Amino acid sequence: LIYIPLPDEKSRIAILQANLRKSPVAKDVDLNYLAKITHGFSGADLTEICQRACKLAIREAIEMEIKAERERQHQKYAAMDDDYDPVPEIRRDHFEEAMRFARRSVSDNDIRKYEMFAQTLQQSRGFGNFRFPSGKQTSGGGGSSGSNSGQGSLFQEEGE
Repeated sequence: LIYIPLPDEKSRIAILQANLRKSPVAKDVDLNYLAKITHGFSGADLTEICQRACKLAIREAIEMEIKAERERQHQKYAAMDDDYDPVPEIRRDHFEEAMRFARRSVSDNDIRKYEMFAQTLQQSRGFGNFRFPSGKQTSGGGGSSGSNSGQGSLFQEEGE
């Protein structure tokens, strides 16, 4: 079992940027602020927020295109700019609407349970993987080599 903690603020910023890297985001959208207020959100939770904001922007663009097409139909002979191709941006209001539906998938209680389980598991393992660092021995245990300096060995009888 591997416990992976929820992302910290710096990681949340990176997750938001990765999710939005190919999307046109308005310059006034503050991803740092969004990362700050989404403490406790998982990467999947953040992805859901980005996807919802993107879908809201796309839906709005489609509605605008339908409205423009209807206007063109009513004004058949009027000069219309047929080359107009709006590339919608994901704006602050799209993120604000997406945040209304945002939810954390991992509760504080779940996090405490995972952390307690990880701590219990670590304590039950003991020091099974203990190793001395490689390199020159600097102090301690003389072992069987070297002189006894007149002291008896723990493994020798007193008469020896």
